[in-house]
Amino acid sequence: MEILIQVAKFIIRSKKYWLGPIFVLLIAFGGLLILVQGSSLAPFIYALF
Repeated sequence: MEILIQVAKFIIRSKKYWLGPIFVLLIAFGGLLILVQGSSLAPFIYALF
């Protein structure tokens, strides 16, 4: 969690607000891959990427 806080502080401090949605999407895709890792949907998810 500390890394996410540091990234948020960097985005705010350097006024690079366009990086926000990119990090949100990366975190969402990473969470999706972790959640579906053991399920039968994993091959279909991996095929998307």
